[in-house]
Amino acid sequence: MNYLPKLKYIFLVYYIRYSLLAFPIIVSFSCSSNKSQIAQTEDKFQIINPIAKDTLIVADYVAEIHSIQNVEIRSRVRGFIEQIHVDEGTSVQTGQVIFTLSAQEFREDLLKANAQLKNALAELKIAEVERNNTKVLADKNIVSASELAMANAKMEAIQARIEEAKSAVASAQINLAFTQVKAPFSGTINRHPLKTGSLVEEGNLLTSISNNQEVFAYFKVSEKEYFDFIKQGKLNNSQKVQLVLANNELHSAEGVIETAENEIDRSTGNIAFRARFANPNQLIKHGASGKVRVNLPLKNALLVPHKSTFEIQEDIYVYALDAKNTAQLRKIKVKQSIPNFYVVESGLSPQDKIIYEGIQRVKAGDKILAENKGSKSINSPIAQK
Repeated sequence: MNYLPKLKYIFLVYYIRYSLLAFPIIVSFSCSSNKSQIAQTEDKFQIINPIAKDTLIVADYVAEIHSIQNVEIRSRVRGFIEQIHVDEGTSVQTGQVIFTLSAQEFREDLLKANAQLKNALAELKIAEVERNNTKVLADKNIVSASELAMANAKMEAIQARIEEAKSAVASAQINLAFTQVKAPFSGTINRHPLKTGSLVEEGNLLTSISNNQEVFAYFKVSEKEYFDFIKQGKLNNSQKVQLVLANNELHSAEGVIETAENEIDRSTGNIAFRARFANPNQLIKHGASGKVRVNLPLKNALLVPHKSTFEIQEDIYVYALDAKNTAQLRKIKVKQSIPNFYVVESGLSPQDKIIYEGIQRVKAGDKILAENKGSKSINSPIAQK
């Protein structure tokens, strides 16, 4: 029996049946897809133009902090430390005695020098008498003129010895005075590396002293920034700056940039500036670290909100719209980040249109329905007054 026609008939019946069952599903899927496309097309995105306005940027520079006066106090003579009058960390006044060194040897030297001076003065008196007598005899031609010249020369030699003796006395007095180590200016005493009874040689470090009423903050800027400072006239106490302490708190007193070094470091291309800060509570110590914060004005800066940007492999991008409202990736170069905004160095112009928010729902090539938000409604930074 030939079953082929019958099998063909059965296959045809099943094909028609399942085709009819699948048709509603296909139609439903097609409708759903069209609805999704319509929904995507009807989803509006707010767009803005980059904001062009005057503003301020904040630049922080690592700083080395020095007291306005800071010196090492060293021994000027050899001797033992007999007494320490001022404890570590104590404030002292100009001329106040800090250390007393053994002085007996220098007292003896002073006595000896005074004795030699007295001896020379006595010899001078004898020589004066002899010279006067010789002069009387020479005037009467009893002795020759050469004897008078010898008497005068003897007096001159003794006078020279007197000057030498006076110098020895002064030197002994200075050395004796050096046994009293005094503060060269008012300030705060640092650590004492040597204690009472220690033998010190000439030049040994005894302590250091700092005047912390004011401090200097030295920081380095690039050559380009240096010329910007000069162009804006920000040197000579005209540029106000702040000091960020090591705990990230701002120092209570504002400072000023006073001066700059006279050479640019060839190895780094940087030049050092010096800023001065008042330190009334003497909170800041010599050798502290911090950052000098400078507010720099930017004229006609181009700003875009952080929320309008995204990052790809450390590069910053926005979605810019072309004439047909098609989203396109646009890489921008950022000059500075300020609160809620980037300062754009290149990559955008004030005429460009970028998606303000909702960039997570967009991909390059999407054609979107744009709604102009208006840059005035964005909380942009306040321009410098």
